Amino acid sequence: MYLPKHFQVDDANILASFIKEYPLATIIGILNRCSEINHAPLMLSADKTRLFGHLAKTNPLLQVAFQRNPTITAVFHGPNAYITPTWYPSKPASGKVVPTWNYAVVHAEGQLKLIEDPIWLREHVSKMTDIHEPTYKSNWKLEDAPEEYVQMMLKAIVGIEIQITSLVGKFKLSQNRPPEDYAGVVNALSNSPAEKLQDMLGWMSKP
Repeated sequence: MYLPKHFQVDDANILASFIKEYPLATIIGILNRCSEINHAPLMLSADKTRLFGHLAKTNPLLQVAFQRNPTITAVFHGPNAYITPTWYPSKPASGKVVPTWNYAVVHAEGQLKLIEDPIWLREHVSKMTDIHEPTYKSNWKLEDAPEEYVQMMLKAIVGIEIQITSLVGKFKLSQNRPPEDYAGVVNALSNSPAEKLQDMLGWMSKP
């Protein structure tokens, strides 16, 4: 990943918060010299050294785990927004401004392992449900589904663990602009009703 120093984020706590807020990852592995790309929600361990998730047993990405080098990359995508140069106070002074795109992503690279323990798998799925249900003001539990059906669904998936070797964020949030231009972007985002722009504002406003 092209990563200018002023956009690089290494703070593990910030990266953990980001993954918690945007858990759906683009997972990339190499199979037969071709990219195998999939999408799945992942959870970061408390010590920030591993990611956990699950995939369908028929998913070809699982084959990466049996290779000599089972390295995969998980990309977590946060907010993104087109930034118009009309938001820059410096525009009238010189006119030397162009549009850009602000975005925030986190890349996690590591070794893929499969987890087929049915007890672990059930606990994992139940935990993931418990984490996300409150967001929708719901309290659905895994136990609410018929046990026969739950067992059938669990038999169709495999747990995955990514032992992280590299975890880094790229937060391109106008840090390279003069302070007055940065403030101009924040002000414009603050006055926009677009939800995705409010997400961008939230990350630009973090200390």
